[in-house]
Amino acid sequence: MSVQTAQDHTHALEGWSLPAWTYNDPEFAKLEVERIFRPAWQVVCHISDIPNAGDWHSLDYVGESIIVVRGADQILRAFTNVCRHRGSRLVDGSSGCAKKLVCPYHAWTYDLDGRLTGVPDSASYPTLDKDKSGLVSVDMELWRGFIFVRLESGGPSVAEMMAPYEDQVAPYKFEELKALGRVTLRPRSVNWKNVGDNYSDGLHIPVAHPGLTRLFGKSYGVEAEPHVDRMWGDLVDRTSSNWSERAYQSLLPPVPYLPEANQKRWLYFKLWPSVAFDIYPDQVDFMQWLPTGPDSCLIREISYVLDDDRREMRAARYLNWRINRQVNAEDTELITRVQQGMESRSFSMGPLSDKEVCLKSFCRRVRHLIPEACLEHRPASGWSQK
Repeated sequence: MSVQTAQDHTHALEGWSLPAWTYNDPEFAKLEVERIFRPAWQVVCHISDIPNAGDWHSLDYVGESIIVVRGADQILRAFTNVCRHRGSRLVDGSSGCAKKLVCPYHAWTYDLDGRLTGVPDSASYPTLDKDKSGLVSVDMELWRGFIFVRLESGGPSVAEMMAPYEDQVAPYKFEELKALGRVTLRPRSVNWKNVGDNYSDGLHIPVAHPGLTRLFGKSYGVEAEPHVDRMWGDLVDRTSSNWSERAYQSLLPPVPYLPEANQKRWLYFKLWPSVAFDIYPDQVDFMQWLPTGPDSCLIREISYVLDDDRREMRAARYLNWRINRQVNAEDTELITRVQQGMESRSFSMGPLSDKEVCLKSFCRRVRHLIPEACLEHRPASGWSQK
């Protein structure tokens, strides 16, 4: 079946998942980088992580390294972490502080605003124009205290993406959050889409997450906007049989700034294509999954909290971590089983339930950006070059 024919059948594919071959095909993975990830927003950190002049945080993904730095003028800027001389990376690690950005290769020096200010033996470079050789900037957006970057311009802002849910997010005081611990990096031997599919899937909760089922009962719900998926569950007024869950239920204290309906609500948002915020009464986590190959990815996550010295709140945050550590272990097993099953030639596409609204929305978006995703079976090698 040709791509054009496949596009003609897009409507008929509305009730079907993406074909299995798109979860391990190298050519498809390269197109995803170009058409999905380079134009998409990714979260780097929170403004509280870089409070002072010279503080910086980096994010490495899809072959690029981005650095967000606070200038001497207190302005935040984002650049590629690349010297304009020979392409060397300027800084190593995930965070740091510097008065200047100095290349470790030939000591080219950049001010915190990206301007090239120092070149040893600069007179020996007849083609050098310092004014045109500053660091290359990338798009940056500050949304409710969180710093996002994207490699290519175009498409809606983070604020526009989250506009349908601003009223729901506002009470949580995102701008005042501070990091609880450090960023955790978890490599996974699965395609990035399997992580996202699982994150927005509500049907597996009663089957594979007994802990969440004990906590939420039948209250778990999902819905999809064009750029954001929302999931939620309300803690039921029934004591769990599990120690961690039971203690969380009893110790979670009232949160004065939250509406009554949110006091016992766990709320989840997934922003296209691979950034998620898990919002609890006691803390806020961000999580993102970044492709590292056709069948591998890296999960990056960290928790943020508001100042609260109550012992009950400290205990609730610890118990939250215990509960979600078990959920993460269950999800890791699930996505690994799916990735392994997709290697079988017996499986191509699966039917989607009318309740799988988030997955339907995701498949629709991917097929629009990469029409070959309409093809049930893997095309011949070299298809992406035609």
